[in-house]
Amino acid sequence: MAVEWLSKLREIVVDSLRKSWLPFPVKEDLCESWKKGLQSGPSTTVLYTSCMYHIAPVIEKAVESLEKFGVTRGGIMTRLVSVGTSALGGFLLRPDEAGVKRADTVVRRIYQLLREAGVEFTLLGREIYSGALLYELGFVEDFAEYARRVAEYFRTHGVERIITVDPHTHYVLEEVYPKYVEGFDLEVVSYLDLIRPDGVSIKGFTIHDSCLYARFLGRYDVVRALLKAGEPVEDPYITGRETAGCCGGPVESLFPKVSRKVAELRVRELSKLSDKVVVQCPICYVNLKRASGGRLELYHLPEVL
Repeated sequence: MAVEWLSKLREIVVDSLRKSWLPFPVKEDLCESWKKGLQSGPSTTVLYTSCMYHIAPVIEKAVESLEKFGVTRGGIMTRLVSVGTSALGGFLLRPDEAGVKRADTVVRRIYQLLREAGVEFTLLGREIYSGALLYELGFVEDFAEYARRVAEYFRTHGVERIITVDPHTHYVLEEVYPKYVEGFDLEVVSYLDLIRPDGVSIKGFTIHDSCLYARFLGRYDVVRALLKAGEPVEDPYITGRETAGCCGGPVESLFPKVSRKVAELRVRELSKLSDKVVVQCPICYVNLKRASGGRLELYHLPEVL
């Protein structure tokens, strides 16, 4: 039955991407509200969100249903209804409104930090997803086909340089797209490398690192330089570059119980250092939030800069 669910999940994601450029059946303007009132002049550099911060509360709601009903019990239609997808049943996933508003605030803060640093960029008329989930779940052929569509979208919009806001999008664009999209040569840069914040608004917190940023994208020290003024509480093992634990993502859509156990272990480790935790990835935020049950105060990195 787990194999059946994997097949159905693939169908949901591929179908949704084909119809709306988003990986789940959600309102197509979900990722657009943060742009209201913001300036966007002409530039070949774009601030690209890949909808990650806005999709995170969608994933949170879906995984809550998966945990409640399971992915291996009952008929396939029962599971689809429990998750609220539209692949066969015509349902929309509806994220918590507070989560969407917080996503707006986080991305707008990244916009402001970049502007304050004097970075010139424009905004896309429409946010589209990178396809990272397809690759991370092992649907490589589907990913390659979709990645070519995204690359063409960037090309037709005159994009030459992409500023990313999350580790999953950055990794897939910088490390994976060139392997599957012939001639993909767009410059990919993280907002972390461009901003120059004046300080940190909280103290006594600890850091939960994105595995991708810390171990594969070389941003472990960059994050600490940004947060240094807040005097984060560190531990050689709990927050070490090679030894820090995972949040349990991105397998929560396949094995929600396993993902929760991994996240609960991480929550126990982090809580030994502080009840305030700064995260760099929206997927990490969702998984730690589910597992902590309110034990931790979780902050997105841009919120404290």
